[in-house]
Amino acid sequence: MTSVDLGFPRVPGTREGSNTPRPDHPGLLDSFGRVATDLRVSLTDRCNLRCTYCMPAEGLNWMPDEQKLDHIELMRLMRIAVEQLGVTDIRLTGGEPMLRPGLEDMVAEIVGLEPKPRLSMTTNGIGLAKRAPKLAAAGLDRINVSLDTINPETFKAITRRDKLSHVLDGMAAARDAGLSPVKVNAVLMRGINDHEAASLLQFCLDEGYHLRFIEQMPLDAQHGWNRGDMITAAEILGMLEAEFSLSPFPAKRGGAPAERWLVDGGPGDVGIIASVTRPFCAACERTRLTADGAVRSCLFSNDETDLRALVRAGADDHAIADAWRTTMWGKLAGHEINEAGFAQPIRPMSAIGG
Repeated sequence: MTSVDLGFPRVPGTREGSNTPRPDHPGLLDSFGRVATDLRVSLTDRCNLRCTYCMPAEGLNWMPDEQKLDHIELMRLMRIAVEQLGVTDIRLTGGEPMLRPGLEDMVAEIVGLEPKPRLSMTTNGIGLAKRAPKLAAAGLDRINVSLDTINPETFKAITRRDKLSHVLDGMAAARDAGLSPVKVNAVLMRGINDHEAASLLQFCLDEGYHLRFIEQMPLDAQHGWNRGDMITAAEILGMLEAEFSLSPFPAKRGGAPAERWLVDGGPGDVGIIASVTRPFCAACERTRLTADGAVRSCLFSNDETDLRALVRAGADDHAIADAWRTTMWGKLAGHEINEAGFAQPIRPMSAIGG
């Protein structure tokens, strides 16, 4: 993780430091010394699944096309991030990013930026079987696939779509195309798929995929998240340890969101992203850009900066970069989920980007 020592601690849940004058630093520095180098870019809020923990069965009112950044606007902001703000890693997200027209051409343009960023994508895998070779040829480095179960009926119940075979075929195609390691993001839900933790891990070990369990977060459109229903990291570990021998992963975690364990001595491993019960805010190095051009300093923030307005008003690159820097300087020390008075973001996950 890149950080700058500003003389005070980075303590999740505190607001200290936000009134400190920003030093002359070219990157996306915040007042707690963290420097964001990982940009998450939402290409669209639309999705072709209707996962129960994300949105209602009928879907949402999608963002009008005129509100979204067009290709030129989006590429300009990514170029500014890479050339002027020190971003080294870009992850394309959604909604479902493969619903964005011209995705392969965009990938080729992104990897053509200087200095070349590492480029990955998070997808639900629908349609990936046909597109994985083209995405790899365009320059995509790696892929994450959201998959909560390998049981067809459970998949249908969670996503409200009968598409499990499409996802599994897409993952295999991504692996065969060299988009490795293929990472799998899984959310466990009490009474629905929590009994499948061990079988999902065994499947991923057998196929050479890297599994990451994610604690369910308060980002659903229905605002129905309940802490008591969430499967915690401690519970997940207990489920896995009943079937496997887990040992701490030897490499340093750095700014990675997942805490990792070797499985049965390795080489396979499993990770848990415990945003709620084991916050890793002090090591966060992410900045987020929504499909309509808003910069967010945190996934759970209720504040954002409208870069689209600056772009369409004719602002130059330096003014846009400075607005981005100012947004990140005001980032809180932590997401405050575990603080009294926490307010769930108005935007749901599908409109923020993973």
